[in-house]
Amino acid sequence: MSDARILALVRGVHSTVYIMMVASIFLLLYAGATGYVGPWLWVALGLLAVEAVVFAVNGLKCPLTALAVRYGATTGYAFDTILTERTMRLTFRFFSGLMVLGLVLLALRWAGVLG
Repeated sequence: MSDARILALVRGVHSTVYIMMVASIFLLLYAGATGYVGPWLWVALGLLAVEAVVFAVNGLKCPLTALAVRYGATTGYAFDTILTERTMRLTFRFFSGLMVLGLVLLALRWAGVLG
């Protein structure tokens, strides 16, 4: 398989993972705000936990980024996904904050502080 095809595959996988993480964060926020507890919450929490471990083990960097560079991606904010640079520029800070907010809301709800 050519480097260009592998890079396209890495970008597609990375973008898919990104979309799944965003969906998981929004589900977490929804659960924290509404009290939803169901199988999708546990799936979302599991995916977010795996993502957090992967980031922690890799020095807060995605291993797919290094793989994209290996197969010809250039530098920038969006070189390793199919998403736009504008979308990717502040994504880590923005979605990390939303994830923490969702976890706090969920913990407060489970502690009985939120009705």
